[in-house]
This record gives sequence, structure tokens and C-alpha cells, in this order.
Amino acid sequence: MYKKKFFLILVSFFIIASAWSQKGFPILESAKNSITFKGNPTNATDRKSLAFSDKGAWFGFGFLEPSNQAGFSGPFLMTEQNGVWLSTSFVSLQLKEENKQEIINWKSALVAQNSYNSHLEQQFKNEKLEVKQQLVFLSGHSALQRTQITNKSSKTITIFPSYNSTLFLDDLKLSNENNVLKITSAKSIAVGYIQFLKSKAVIEISKQGYQAQTEKLVLKPNETKEMIVSQSFIFPQYSWKTENETIQKTVFTTLLNNTQKEKEKQLAQLIAKKKSIYKDQIYSDLVAKLVLTLQTNTRIAAEGLKHGGLFPSYNYEWFHGFWAWDSWKHAVAVSNYDTELAKNQMRALFDYQEPNGFIPDCIYRNNLLEENNYRNTKAPLAAWAIWKIYEKTNDASFLKEFYPKLKLYHNWWYKERDHDQDGLCEFGSTDGTVIAAKWESGMDNAVRFDESKILKNGEKAYSLNQESVDLNSFLFAEKNYLNKMAEILKLDDEAKKWKDESAVLKVKIQNQFWDVVTGWFYDTTIDGKRLIKAIGCEGYCPIWAEVASVEQVKAAKANMMDTSSLNTFVPLPTLAANHPKFKPDNGYWRGPVWLDQSYFGINGLEKYGYTNEANELAHKLMHNAEGVLDKGTSIRENYQPVTGKGLEAFNFSWSASHYLMLLLEDK
Repeated sequence: MYKKKFFLILVSFFIIASAWSQKGFPILESAKNSITFKGNPTNATDRKSLAFSDKGAWFGFGFLEPSNQAGFSGPFLMTEQNGVWLSTSFVSLQLKEENKQEIINWKSALVAQNSYNSHLEQQFKNEKLEVKQQLVFLSGHSALQRTQITNKSSKTITIFPSYNSTLFLDDLKLSNENNVLKITSAKSIAVGYIQFLKSKAVIEISKQGYQAQTEKLVLKPNETKEMIVSQSFIFPQYSWKTENETIQKTVFTTLLNNTQKEKEKQLAQLIAKKKSIYKDQIYSDLVAKLVLTLQTNTRIAAEGLKHGGLFPSYNYEWFHGFWAWDSWKHAVAVSNYDTELAKNQMRALFDYQEPNGFIPDCIYRNNLLEENNYRNTKAPLAAWAIWKIYEKTNDASFLKEFYPKLKLYHNWWYKERDHDQDGLCEFGSTDGTVIAAKWESGMDNAVRFDESKILKNGEKAYSLNQESVDLNSFLFAEKNYLNKMAEILKLDDEAKKWKDESAVLKVKIQNQFWDVVTGWFYDTTIDGKRLIKAIGCEGYCPIWAEVASVEQVKAAKANMMDTSSLNTFVPLPTLAANHPKFKPDNGYWRGPVWLDQSYFGINGLEKYGYTNEANELAHKLMHNAEGVLDKGTSIRENYQPVTGKGLEAFNFSWSASHYLMLLLEDK
């Protein structure tokens, strides 16, 4: 009888716990603090800490490490060239009693700081007060910061709150316009607006910053009152009047709850797509980290960026723009949870397509200050991205929009980058420089280009004196994707043309770039007579593109699984570990692991049925790369293949993108 009662009580407990969990946000809770946003910026260009942002905003915030301030660090403004911190904490709270003494020591009273995909929150507590601060983004223009103050004492307390800040930048102008603190800059056309929403504020402006004294708060025992501040940074193409109307109507609790619901649903849908081998919670938390990485790098359209998209990394000063092949990769990953953003990421680069089909390497918001790079393009992966988006949407109108642009871009390669007109293309440049031609490959200092020379094809059209296996594999894949698109669009003659071209190119790639002795694909001299032998990541591409023969993949697999060659601690590096020029530490494309290339290799093995080998390599890629599965550590640009150490930029989008692709059912 007692056992039966205990069983019923236990069942009741689990039912109640389950119901509570469903009302809450269990995925967000499990994945909290997946990236550390803590740090006290000491100057405008201090990049030691990361910033949280959402909804495509061009600014972000973080947590202050224990200090004498109560607020969030920042904002970090991406509206300025290359990104700057406006202040250590621009909306920093002080709470004083009638005797003008601080009622709380923020440094000793700090209890908790937690970041979620949805928002930031922190808590302070002493014998008199409990203070909770939360920050959530309303839109790509505004964030709201709420402070809730609870009287924990047995007596009524009168508090005099104020906000203040000291600026890092001397090019800013602060002004008080109808009790709104307005921020303008000589270096940006974006305008900032700070509003103290629940209270009248007396704002005083100085050369160093400002102080805003808000109305006093009288708190009875156990009573809670709140203060809300909005921070907006808006470009002229958007309406401040409209944004402000939205701010005034917004209920903070509703906004926060809706954002949490949105993020919980987003992550739940992604987690449901995970491959069965990634069922453990650690991989669900990784999904949340990867999405958060992409979220913090997302920007709404502004100035020269006519559509929204993703930075490679806001944290690195030169990555405040959209790059072509980065964009193709971002779009494929993002299409798993936000197809409109994925579509716009593709549109952003094609907005700058030239009449001959050329796509610039990178574009910037303010292309007067940071000139778009027309010296080269990037490897042709656009059709892959468009097709992947179509697979998620079945939107034939999207294919119709892009098919002629893709066709123009694809044909451009054969007109401008096929020096000897043999149907095999070369990387090159528009300005005749070797460095820009190497940039076009995306593998700037790869060993295969050590002896490269430049050849002139025509006006603003130059090629390297070698034919590249990765480039032609990508073009093979593009022909197959264009064939599929033409079939959907009922362009039968064009579909047949792409299919025929694909068959011809397949034979050329299998014959010219393959070395039966070493079992690998290599670039060749432009006449196709000599292999440029260095086992590198370009050899993964024919496998990913499914242009390699079954026999060739079987032989290449041996190199990919060889621990002395490509199966390093973090596997599938850019250059084989047994090559004399292998440079694993900061070697850039001469050894370190870049996630896109590792993905091409692993995904390629999957396509040829080598599932166990692919899973083994993917497992090492996730578990051995520094911090990938750890809480608090951001995703890096590339990784040291022997030790696993993270290298180069922090919070890197295409690394996050390819990890996400590996986790999901996405062959």
C-alpha cells in the first residue's frame, strides 16, 4: 500500500514537473550562457569581449564584470566603421538614498548574470534591495532595458535613481530633444535615441557624457517597481517616428515573453532535425550556440547593404560587410530556420552583380569609407545555396528570380576565367594582380599557389597559370543545380544543355586532376600536363560535388582517414600534416582546419556511402576543436589541427554554419 502511494505521488510529481517545463523554456534554460558576453571595455576599440545582439541590430551589449556600475556593457556600435564601444556602459544605473549615499554596492551585490538566445539578465542583492535587470531587442533598431527594484527590508525606502555615462568617442554629439537623449556622429549617418520611458528625467549633458536624474521611487516592504530605458540606433532609410510609436506601445513583459517563445520554438524545430547520432543534450546546446553565433552576426539592410545578411564576425574589425562565398554558406545554414533571411543574404550580393555576371568579393554598408572589392570574385557556390533554400521552401518564384542571374554568373567564369578556352577554368582577378587571384580562390596563401603567375585573358580579365580542381568541381555542381532549376521552371532545352555540359566536365575533372599513385585530386598547370602536388583541402571538393568516380573516392578516403596525413586531431586540415610546408599554428590556409573545407570532405564521404568514416571525422571535429562543445567559448574562424586550439577571429559565422549543417539531416 505504501509503495502504491509513493508511486502515485512520484507520478504526480513528474506530471507537475512536466507541465511546469512546458510552460517554461527548457531549451533556452539548458543552453544559457553558451557564449560569454562578459567584459569591461576600456576604450572604443577594445575587442577583448563579445556583444549580444538580435533581430539584425547594428549594435550589441554585454555584461560588466563586477564593478561599481549597474547596467550592461556597451553598446558596441557597428554603425561606426569597423565597430566601436560607445562607453563602458552608456546606461549605467545609480541608486541613492535621501542622504545621497549609494544604497547598494553593485560589485559585492552581484548575484547572477545569464545570457540566453532571447535576452540578457542580471541580478543584484543586498540586505535592503533586490535588483533585476533584463535587456531584450524590440527590433533591428531598438533594445529595451528593464530594471526591477524590490524592497527586501521591513521599512519603506525612498530611492533617487539616476543614469550616467562617460563616452569613449570625441566625434559624438549629445543633445536633449523633448526629453530624449539624441546621439549623432561625424562618422556615421545612424542616429541614436535614449529614452527613460517610465519616468520623467532631468538630463544634463557634458563634454564627457551625460547624467539623467529620474523620479524618486518610494518602495514599501516587499514592493517592486520598475524602470525601462530604450536604446535605439537607426539609419535614415528607416522612420524614427514609426519606431518610437512602437516603443511607446510595447509592454516589456509581453516583448520578453514573445521573444522567448520565438527562440524556444526556433531551437525546438532545429533540434528535431538533428541526425540520430546527435541525440544527446550536449548537441542540442551546441545547436543553440551555433544559432546564437549567427544571430549576433546578422544585420538588417542599411545604406549600401540593400538586403539583410550576416557578417563573418562583428568582433573582428575588418569583417563588417558581406563576403560572397561566406554569404553562400551562411544562406544554406540559415535556411534551416529563417528562409527569408537566407533569401536576402543571397540578394545582398546579387544586388551588386555587374551586367557581365561578375559578383564582387565583398560589399560594405558604407562603401564610400570601405570600398567594395571588385578586384576578384569568389568560388561559385551560389547555385548550391539557392537550391538548398528552394528545398526548404518549394518557392518556384524564388528560383525564377535567381535563375537568370545564376546563369549569367556561371557563364561569366567561362568567358573571363578560361584562358585557353578548354572548358576548365582558373581563378583570377580583374586588376591583373596575383594576390587578388589568390583571394578569388578564398585560400589566399595556399601552398598550391606558391609558384603561380598571372595571365591576361582580356580587359579586366586575368587568370592564374593553373587550372584548379575545386573551382571546376564547384562549376560541375553548379551545372547540376542549374539543371534542376531549369527542370522546375520547365526550361527543357536549357535543362538538357546543363546536363550535357555536366557530363563533359565530369570526364575532364576525373582525368586531368586525379593522381592514381597518391590517390588525390590536385590543381594542374594550365596545359593540364603537370599536377601541382600538395595534398590539400581542394581535393575534398570533387567528392562533395559528386564528380569523382567511386574508385577515386575509395582511394581518396584512405588519405582522409590516415592519421599521418589528413585525419589529424581536428581532422581534414587545409594541408596534409606530412607535407613539408605544413604550418598548423597560424598557417592560415597552410595547415589550420577551416570548417567549410572539413564539411565538404565529410559531407562528400556521406554522399558516397562512407557513413561511419564521415561520422568519425565529424565527431572529432566537434569534440576536439577547442571550446566548441563547452559553455562560454565562442566558435572560431579556424582551428589548429594538431592541438585543437582556436585560431583567428572569434564568433565566426561560416564555422557555425558548417557545424550546424553537420548536425542536421542535410546531405
